[in-house]
Amino acid sequence: MSRTLAEAFAQARSENRAALIGYLPAGFPSRDEAIELIAAMVDGGVDIVEVGLPYSDPLMDGPDIQAAVEIALQGGTTTDVVLDTVAEVAKTGAATVVMSYWNPIERYGVERFATEMQKAGGVGVITPDLTPEEAGAWHAATDAHGLDRVFLVAPSSTDARMHKVVAGTSGFLYAASLMGVTGARSQVSDAAPELVRRARALTDLPIAVGLGVSTGEQARGVAAYADGVIVGSAFVRRILQSANHADACDSVRELAQELAAGVRG
Repeated sequence: MSRTLAEAFAQARSENRAALIGYLPAGFPSRDEAIELIAAMVDGGVDIVEVGLPYSDPLMDGPDIQAAVEIALQGGTTTDVVLDTVAEVAKTGAATVVMSYWNPIERYGVERFATEMQKAGGVGVITPDLTPEEAGAWHAATDAHGLDRVFLVAPSSTDARMHKVVAGTSGFLYAASLMGVTGARSQVSDAAPELVRRARALTDLPIAVGLGVSTGEQARGVAAYADGVIVGSAFVRRILQSANHADACDSVRELAQELAAGVRG
C-alpha cells in the first residue's frame, strides 16, 4: 500500500515545501519499462505518482503525451495492465493514483475499477472529464473502497462551478493552470496564482497546479503559492528523446531531482 494523498501532502508541509507530482502513462514504452521509469522518478524525488490510463481519444493531452499514449496502446496496454502498474508503483511507497478519462473506467465497470484499485494499493483517481453532476456512481464506489476523487478546476471555472467541484473532491484539488492541452512550456500561465487564490477561499484541501511545468525554476515559482506541482509532459519528452531505456531512466531521475530541488525553494 502506498502512502495516502493526505500523508504525502502532510510530509511535504512538514518539510516546508510543495509536493512533487509526476505523471507517466502505463505501458510506455512498455509495461516493465514504465514501472522502472516511474521508480526512477520516485528515486529522484517525486512524492505522488499519476499513472496514466492510455485512451484512444485524449482530448486534454498535448503532442508528447499523445505520442506516449499511442505507443502504449500499440503495445497492448489495457486497464488491467494499468492496475498491475499501480500495484508495482505502490511498492515504492509513493502515493499512487490513476489519471484517466471517464470512458475507460465506465467501460471497465465503475465498481470493478474501484475494487481493483484498492486491491492494487492505489489511493485515488483523477478524472479530468467527469463532471460532478455525473459522478454519483463514482462517489459511491470510491467511498466504498477508500479512494480519493480528484477533480479539476480551470481559469474559466465560475465560482458556482468551483463550489460544485470542490464539494465532490477529496485528496487534492487539481488546478489546471491554463485552458488547452498538456505540454511543457517556457512559462507557466500567469492565471494560475489567481486560480489558486480563488480555490483557497472555497476549500482546505491541498491545491496542486498542473499543465506547463517543465523546469526546476518553474516548479519553484509554482511552489510559492500551491501545495503541489504536477509535471507530466516534461518527463514524457525526456523519455521520447532518450537513446535507450537506461538513458531514459537517468534522464527522468535527473529531471525529478531538479524539480524536487525547485519545490524546496
